[in-house]
Amino acid sequence: MSEFINNASKRKDAVKSIIRLLHEGKTVEELQAAYGHIIANASAEDIAAAEREVIAEGLPVTEVQKLCDLHVAVFQSGLESEPAPENKPGHPLFDFRTENELIARTIESIQGFVRRYTDGDFGVLEQLRQNAKNLGVVVNHYDKKENMIFPILEKHGFAGQMQVMWGVDNDIRNEIKKFQTLLEPQRPLVMSVENAFAEVSRQVIDMIYKEEKVLIPETMSFFTEEDWQQMADEIAGKVTRAPVSYSYEPAVSASVPSGLIPLKTGALSADQIDLLLTSLPVDITFVDENDEVRYFSQGKERIFTRTAAIIGRKVQNCHPPQSVHVVQKIVEDFKAGLRDVAEFWIKMGEAFVHIRYFALRDENGTYKGVIEVSQNVAGIRALEGEKRLLDQQ
Repeated sequence: MSEFINNASKRKDAVKSIIRLLHEGKTVEELQAAYGHIIANASAEDIAAAEREVIAEGLPVTEVQKLCDLHVAVFQSGLESEPAPENKPGHPLFDFRTENELIARTIESIQGFVRRYTDGDFGVLEQLRQNAKNLGVVVNHYDKKENMIFPILEKHGFAGQMQVMWGVDNDIRNEIKKFQTLLEPQRPLVMSVENAFAEVSRQVIDMIYKEEKVLIPETMSFFTEEDWQQMADEIAGKVTRAPVSYSYEPAVSASVPSGLIPLKTGALSADQIDLLLTSLPVDITFVDENDEVRYFSQGKERIFTRTAAIIGRKVQNCHPPQSVHVVQKIVEDFKAGLRDVAEFWIKMGEAFVHIRYFALRDENGTYKGVIEVSQNVAGIRALEGEKRLLDQQ
């Protein structure tokens, strides 16, 4: 057994087997009981090599993320008897760091296929295409960073730095998309594939370094327990209601039942208003006259990521530097009365997204804010003929 444990190649193969058993439904506890001697002697290099190979062999990246608890078991001896909260699975920072490890493994896995393709093994192209899809883990990681970490750091005075990093994130997204598109033809040019992936790899690895050396230390310095809890709730899909700086106290007349908010054409309770807005087949975001985000709807299928951390945030800080000038122009035109509507439409995979901005003005024409309405209209654009009857159940 000692020979097995001390053989790096066999340790790696054993860790691969453990990963696959985890994927098949075995619990962490069962695996620790049965293979604890292997886990205890596995190194970071063993795990990295095993992860790289199972990803290359087709195991979904999301499944590899389930290794968080096993990582802790492996490195437990190097931690304090009672690890700090951020070193435990479930803490947002632990999960964030684990995602970076997974991103690095994904890049290494794709690199192997790129090398084989550029060496003339064109039969590996389909595997390369499938593995390139795993780069979605990078995009998801950046979405989490921009919508959960940036708003909190912004409150502590880091708005400028966050905008710079957001701009780089978007550059990386574009490079990933270019690389994946490049792989679509039947026989992509070898040199183009090699150069495109080299650029993706360089930028992604550089960003990991920036996050580990700059972003994470800043979160450790400035995030409070409440900040971490808010982020954990967002990741878990829980609704976090941020406080607003104003209240609305409508006058209740005898004709309006107590508890309802009188409107121009009726009266509704807060629950009814919330249900109405979240049931509409559109995404809604409201920005007040001070350019601060005050509300966004939480429908079943949001088009753009929104988190409670943006409530009270300046709308200009909710957009990457590549597009913030467009938002600023719209708001300025609305305030100046130069326009009342602005609209755009973009393709996002299979979706065709229609985005509209509407200026809100009171009865005196005073600007009161802007509402953004986004909708996937791909299905609407595909409609033909007429439909006058209800479908049969």
